Amino acid sequence: MNSSEFAAAASFPASFYGTCTYAAGIAGNVFAFVLFVSPMPTFRRIVRNKSTEQFSGLPYIYSLLNCLICMWYGLPCVSYGVILVATVNSIGAVFQFVYVVLFILHVDGSKKLRMSALLLGVFGVFALIAYVSLELLDHPTRQAFVGYLSVASLISMFASPLLIINLVIKTKSVEFMPFYLSLATFLMSISFFVYGMLLHDFFIYIPNGIGTVLGIVQLSLYAYYSRKSVAASGLPLLASY
Repeated sequence: MNSSEFAAAASFPASFYGTCTYAAGIAGNVFAFVLFVSPMPTFRRIVRNKSTEQFSGLPYIYSLLNCLICMWYGLPCVSYGVILVATVNSIGAVFQFVYVVLFILHVDGSKKLRMSALLLGVFGVFALIAYVSLELLDHPTRQAFVGYLSVASLISMFASPLLIINLVIKTKSVEFMPFYLSLATFLMSISFFVYGMLLHDFFIYIPNGIGTVLGIVQLSLYAYYSRKSVAASGLPLLASY
């Protein structure tokens, strides 16, 4: 084996590892994008009817804050080598910001002022996090500080799937758990779980590992209760596909 062949052989594991890591991050970005666009039908309805009806704007406020924190964690000034976390969350922050603005434009009365105050509060909290992490902390401490905030934010977001899981079990119906949304959430979580594991980044793989487990639970419940529904109706099982 000549020197060039040896160099190529030596670089293969590293390049393959890098390719797998990059592919997992890109996959996570793609599946996250599906989640970001999923509220569009709701907002088309809001704009068309010029009313927010009974919809709540709080999930979009919270999602905006979560995206901003996770975006900050992914930037090189906080963490090295996890830029795909920053890209996906910067896109997510833009989507959530647009949703919140549309909600504010069409919500009635005092709720408009409340939502506007919450939006300003989100940017105020984010500005405070950025200031503290940049001005008061060195790089390793900064990464830990923002990392723990992102983990807490992501884990608390999983309260929503838990509520949906509880509702499915209580009603024995998957009516309020759209299959493709659950599938996209699972695929996004497992993609970033793999991405975090390959990078040995605790702050990425822990929350997304929890998301993966919850995604498996949601898909299992969907399969179980949709099959029971079909069996109860007396239709052939193939009708559920």
